[in-house]
Amino acid sequence: MRFHCMQGRNRESNAKKISSTGSVIKAFPPVCAILFCALLFTGPVLFAAPLATEKIDRHALVTRHNPHLEKMDPWAPLSVGNGQFCFTADITGLQTFSDHYFANGIPLETMARWAWHEDPNPHSYQLADANTDYTGGGKIQPYPTLGSSPAGKWLRENPHDMPLAQLGLSFTHADGRALALTDVEQMNQTLDMWSGVLTSRYSIDGQPVVVTTASFPAQGIDDTIAVRIESPLVASGKLGVRLAFPRGHDIKGISNPDLDWSRPASYSTTILSQNERRLTLVNARDAFHYTATLATSAASAALDMARTGPHAFRIAAASGEVLEFTLAFSPEVAVNASTPPSNDTPSAAAVFSASAAYWKAFWQSGAAVEFKGSTDARATELERRVILSQYLTAIQFGGNFPPQESGLTNSTWFGKHHTEMVWWHVAHFAQWGRGAFLANTLRWYQSALPVARAIAQSRGLQGARWPKMIGPNGRESPGGNPLIVWNQPHMIYLSELLYRNDPTPKTLALYRDLVFETAEGMASMLRWDEARDSYALGPPLWIAQEIYDQNTSKNPTYELSYWARGLEIAQQWRERLGLPRDLEWEKKRTHLPPLAQKEGKYVALESTPDTWDNIASRHDHPSFLMALGQLPGDGVDRTVMRRTLDAVLKEWDWEAKIWGWDYPMIAMTAARLNAPAQAVDILLKNGPHNAYTANGHNPQRPGLPVYLPGNGALLSAVALMAGGWDGAPAYDAPGFPQDGSWVVHAEGFHRLP
Repeated sequence: MRFHCMQGRNRESNAKKISSTGSVIKAFPPVCAILFCALLFTGPVLFAAPLATEKIDRHALVTRHNPHLEKMDPWAPLSVGNGQFCFTADITGLQTFSDHYFANGIPLETMARWAWHEDPNPHSYQLADANTDYTGGGKIQPYPTLGSSPAGKWLRENPHDMPLAQLGLSFTHADGRALALTDVEQMNQTLDMWSGVLTSRYSIDGQPVVVTTASFPAQGIDDTIAVRIESPLVASGKLGVRLAFPRGHDIKGISNPDLDWSRPASYSTTILSQNERRLTLVNARDAFHYTATLATSAASAALDMARTGPHAFRIAAASGEVLEFTLAFSPEVAVNASTPPSNDTPSAAAVFSASAAYWKAFWQSGAAVEFKGSTDARATELERRVILSQYLTAIQFGGNFPPQESGLTNSTWFGKHHTEMVWWHVAHFAQWGRGAFLANTLRWYQSALPVARAIAQSRGLQGARWPKMIGPNGRESPGGNPLIVWNQPHMIYLSELLYRNDPTPKTLALYRDLVFETAEGMASMLRWDEARDSYALGPPLWIAQEIYDQNTSKNPTYELSYWARGLEIAQQWRERLGLPRDLEWEKKRTHLPPLAQKEGKYVALESTPDTWDNIASRHDHPSFLMALGQLPGDGVDRTVMRRTLDAVLKEWDWEAKIWGWDYPMIAMTAARLNAPAQAVDILLKNGPHNAYTANGHNPQRPGLPVYLPGNGALLSAVALMAGGWDGAPAYDAPGFPQDGSWVVHAEGFHRLP
């Protein structure tokens, strides 16, 4: 039985047929109340135009979920950032108790997506040094899968993300005792997401302290935070701040390394220039270096600055009860002290003002959903998760290199980007009408096309073959990574989402190479199976459910459906551009084998159809459900998928290793099967990896305290459930129950295919 894909061309060119609101992506008007911040944006920061009739009180919606803490919670540090830079603070508003937070919850780090370090490579390791041979399709092909070899280990660990300086309170009691956790009392901390400003109030030695922290929202200049500390302890000279530079991360594994303060002589922190209002430092290790500039404005008190160690400084106010400054980080370093960096760093007051303007504009743009009036007791919690997830992804997923799974909060997998997860990271931005964030990610992929072409050529393929675990240079990391394939169609699907939001010739021209070269690579990965009279995918292959033998895996259910969908979208792009359908793509698209099933239920893959026979095969991602959930269901029999979903809910191992993004993904499948009550139950199911902390993070297990694919998937699922999908029931919010238990106010969403 041949696999014949959905033949509908989905040629809608009218945005009103694609979007639930008809709104189209527009540049955010510079005349809006962005103040001078808008003038400093160096790239197009685009938001969907707000709806003409605003039904949701967005300020009330956002601010009622502002994180508010009245005690120290190491699982709830709060972050400010601009998309490529993030500063995570403890209850003091700074990073004062980093050891406690690292040991008991989420680390306190300052991170930028441009900060990467590489250890020396005395053996000149190349990716081919980690190769081993695999046999597939009657030929031998080397893949760099030897991750544990000396070459493989170096190549996996390098380059790695580099944490920037830490900034904490500096306070010493009269008896010489350092500040302790128990010394901080009467805690009251709020992150106002409407303004992006973190305000921390508490007392030390019975004296009030107020710390206000924010990040400058614009990219393209130094990444900057502003800090204002008000306290009588500032006037007495007892209270200041400590600025300290770690060597990097103490890399001992792939998840959540601590900061490394060892071997101070192995790196340097140099004073480039200093006066009573400005301190410029250069931190360097091997070939990596960056500048940190701490400065105060002429309207603020001058600074007392003293070096307290080879990589540490104490800064206090020379007079008054207020210590106010900015701390800016830049990969650029002046040549010498006679040419210090320019003095264009914004003042602290300007940072707070720009932050407030930016975040107001952010929340007033794009889509919104609220559940006020719902009788389901879980509605408030879902609304909280949705608001916090929008904030967290916006401050960590907007950089010039795609995100790692822990964003800019802490380090995992050496900071590298897992390309198979990019859909769950950024697809929601298009669904929520904030496609500029997605477009920013795709710009990096466009720049990396030469790398993808070279990989394809090295493996006897056409077009582009995308690597999996990568640093900013795009070089693949050894291990099982090169055998993963479900990262390939993402570029086509994500480009299509941007087109659906803005169906213009400009969009087609911008992404045509990304779409066509990816499709060419995908088509060339298919091999004719004479015995089946169809094309086959794999082996070798590592499917999305990462438990099967890579040497024998063949025709995985999800991947086959995604291949069909990706090639169909690429064909539609050819037609939109006035080109005929590619005959080779069409032949392969329409001659794929049927999706593998056994006893009326889908299984993970054709070559080992043991999903429902072997309990050991019912953990990790139930990826076959994505064929109708994330995807619209090419080759899917809905009756079979309904039985399959029921089996997953009843028989899957929900305790062993199911991930945070699996819950929303499964909910999307239930929604498309017109089971909205079940979709909500799955989305909010109690499970070991489906909890969200007070700051909105989705920890997965000890050692993996931050996992942002869970947040991104949640936003995609809610957008689908509230905004609908192509072919969804005609009533509003089709993914939510219609029995009155859920009252869904939704506006501005864009549908998935």
